Amino acid sequence: MAKAKSLITVDEIVGAWAIMPTPAKPGSDDWRSEDTLDLDEAERAIEGLIKGGVNGILALGTLGECATLTWDEKYKFMATLVEVTAGRVPVFVGTTALNTRETVRQTRIASDLGADGTMLGVPMWCAPSVATAVQYFKDIAEACPDMGICVYDNKEAFKFDFPTNFWAQVASIPQVVTSKYSSMDRLLQDINASHQQIRFLPIDAAYYGAARMHPEFCTAFWTNSAVCGPNAVTRFRDVIKAAKESNDWAEANNMAGEIGHALAPLFPNGSFKEFSIYNIALEKARMNAAGWMNAGPTRPPYHILPDAYLEGAQESGRRAAALHKKYSSLKSPAAAE
Repeated sequence: MAKAKSLITVDEIVGAWAIMPTPAKPGSDDWRSEDTLDLDEAERAIEGLIKGGVNGILALGTLGECATLTWDEKYKFMATLVEVTAGRVPVFVGTTALNTRETVRQTRIASDLGADGTMLGVPMWCAPSVATAVQYFKDIAEACPDMGICVYDNKEAFKFDFPTNFWAQVASIPQVVTSKYSSMDRLLQDINASHQQIRFLPIDAAYYGAARMHPEFCTAFWTNSAVCGPNAVTRFRDVIKAAKESNDWAEANNMAGEIGHALAPLFPNGSFKEFSIYNIALEKARMNAAGWMNAGPTRPPYHILPDAYLEGAQESGRRAAALHKKYSSLKSPAAAE
């Protein structure tokens, strides 16, 4: 039975949005495994993120292993996420599929469960044209009118550049309220083209730069570091807010450097393209090394990771854990947004 809910708005997309993995039981890196979900760990991590002060949760994207879960597992995880959050923070779940009809089916089920929105890429079997991508989002919005849409801007995963003329067109769709965004070199251009109808979320390490470029509109970011311990990123959110009011950006700049330093070893040879080949295994190795949550093993076929890259991911996790510990006892300079 679908619950009555209003469409989330751009103005409600603020602060630190944690993107989380789908915790896996031991042995889940074997294709013979069934029912791989560690729902107890999922519940603990969700509760920890909320108590840690995050403003929203994104799930079932790339590092959420949306492509390697069975439908039964995906359903159970979505249901758990919605039940545990209990409306305390907005929840967007990934429902990207290889075609429009399956995406509609999954998105409607997520809506019925009570999710606030979907984190949606584009079907990646064929590289889509701009017209194809725009129509895909229009169709999902028509079919699921009460679901907010977070456009999942990942060029490597979806074989699509998400150009400025794409943003100009999907900005007219009321459900498209935000984006997990990667094109920082085009940020101002895309904000202008979308008439500030889409809240672009840079990764935490890039949020300082975004906030300096457009302080009024850039009020939110996504973070994979929160599941290594949320203290640093929630403080960073508040430090940025205080800097906008005081125009003293020194601490914000320093924290941006710290977060970027912690993230850097995650990328083999500094390459996002190389990182994208091993994204899931790298991210889960980082989280497990940080120790704040147990993400568990990576589900096949993406569980293969060169040893040379593993140490970088683990070092990134250790650095993130150190930041979480560093900021555990410091008071926020401003109230959370």
